[in-house]
Amino acid sequence: MAGNRFGGPTVYRCDMTFIAHIHPVLVHFPIALVLVAALFEAVATIAGLDRWHAFAVANVRAGAAFAVVAAVTGWRLAGAMAIDGMPALEWHRWVGTAAAVAALGAAAATVRLRGSVAIRTAYLVALFCAAALVAVTGHLGGVLVWGAEFLRP
Repeated sequence: MAGNRFGGPTVYRCDMTFIAHIHPVLVHFPIALVLVAALFEAVATIAGLDRWHAFAVANVRAGAAFAVVAAVTGWRLAGAMAIDGMPALEWHRWVGTAAAVAALGAAAATVRLRGSVAIRTAYLVALFCAAALVAVTGHLGGVLVWGAEFLRP
């Protein structure tokens, strides 16, 4: 372990390189939260269970917050690794950004859901679009990390 000029351990400051490298840890939260929110909302809509709707709202709000942080750290990671220009990275980057925006839209719509058919429709469209985009983004991230053949036996 390296030491500082006073003989103690070196304390590394929290810079953008560290923030960029937590992207792989953070991405699992919006994937799980947004997909679970979509699943809960589908059950709530089909079965008419308000309790499941409340869980969906809580999950999409948390998922949207994590999606924004994951998108920001992902952009930083791509810049820190100097791998710009790869087609898979560009698709991952922009689909992930769209997923974060859709999740934010769904979360924002939850504030005024009661009594408005138009806002509920916008919420459902944004939520299910966010879920689809999160799934595609996760797959593209897997291609970047594991290669295009990672699903083959």
